[in-house]
Order: sequence, then C-alpha cells, then structure tokens
Amino acid sequence: MRNWANEVELRVQFIRDMLQQAGAAGVVFGNSGGKDSALVGMLCKLACDNTVGIIMPCSSARNYTSDKHDALALAQQCNIATREIDLTDTRAQLLAAIGGELPPAAVNNLAPRLRMTTLYAIAAAENLLVAGASNASERYMGYFTKWGDGACDFNPIADLTVAEVFACLRHLQAPAHIIEKAPSAGLFEGQTDEAEMGVSYASIDALLLTGSTDEHDAAIIERAHRATAHKRQLPAMFAGEK
Repeated sequence: MRNWANEVELRVQFIRDMLQQAGAAGVVFGNSGGKDSALVGMLCKLACDNTVGIIMPCSSARNYTSDKHDALALAQQCNIATREIDLTDTRAQLLAAIGGELPPAAVNNLAPRLRMTTLYAIAAAENLLVAGASNASERYMGYFTKWGDGACDFNPIADLTVAEVFACLRHLQAPAHIIEKAPSAGLFEGQTDEAEMGVSYASIDALLLTGSTDEHDAAIIERAHRATAHKRQLPAMFAGEK
C-alpha cells in the first residue's frame, strides 16, 4: 500500500523540477473529465498555480455532456484555469481533405492527435509544458494513441496502475463522479476502455502488481503488450556506417 501523502509530495516536486529544468512558465493539460486527466490536473495545480486545462470536445456526444461536466467540476474544485476548444469541425475537415474510406482505428485516432497538436500549440505560445496522463495499466496494454495522448513533456502518473490512480484521487478528494464512472476515452458513443480492450483493469493491475492473473486474461494482456511495443519506443534511427 502506497503512502499517498508522500506520493503526492514526490510527484509535485517532480513537476516543479520539470518546470525549472525547462524554464517553463507553467503547465497545460487536456482536461477530458476522466480519472487520469483529473489526477494529473490536481497534481499540476498543486505544483504550479499556472496550470491550464483545455477541454477539447471532438465529435463524440459525451464530450459535450458528461465529460465536459466532469472536467468543469474538477476545474472549479481545484481553481484550474479552463479553456474550451471545439475540434469537431477540424476533425470533419481533415477527414474530408484525406478522402476515401479510413479504417475505424485511423478515424478514432484523429481526435487524440488533434488534441495533442492543440496542446503543443498552446504550450509553444505561452511557454508551458504539456503534461501527459497515461497510467501504467494503459501503457502496458498500449492503450493510447501514438503521437496523440501518448505524447507529452512529462507524465507524473506513468507508474500508477488504474487502481492506484483511483486511490490517489480518493486521497485528494477528487469529484465523486469522476471516481465512480466507467473509464472511457470517449472516442465514440458507448465506448468503454475495458470493453474495447477485452479485459478488465483489475486483471491488468493484478498482472502488473503480482505477476499473475486469470490465464485467459493474461494471454490477452501479453498479446496486446507485444503488439504495441512500438508505442513505448522512440522511432528506429538509421545510424549509418561507423
């Protein structure tokens, strides 16, 4: 069991160190209304008053309703500066410009990549660092978009399983609905993380924390981990002859 008071202190100092090393004026993060972005936003605000949360609805109806409601509840509770940038029309224009029939995965990955582009544009304009919010369970499964929500300047929760994210949120007294709702990337209607992955976070966490889980689930998890190895590595670089 982690000492969450100590864990929060260590992560807050980590964020302050990142800002000092970069000479940055603050932090920007995507405030999605989900568990991970909520924890990252709370930690960043504790570390730096100049923390800006960007709400970026992009096509999915829940982005405009429950996700936005939860994102605003977090911002209000923690006094996080908030902006909303609607990317729905941008996504539609990009799809039209590309043309043709894209596979569902390619379409679903557009939103995270548009959000990444938005965050980095704001960061560049205001001398901010982009905070990432992928937890250890998602990273092990490769359940994030390459050069989308996987792209960041630093990530203060990369070592935490989903269960640990929830535990830290409870310690920090995050808005109850964020803790209670089913984890979802909100990429399309009715989407939930566990249904899309085909395995529960409890099984993933068990494998990461104890080294064992249900045999059927373990096969799914390890297959996903192998298939997504490229997401956790920098691009291969041709070195040339020495």
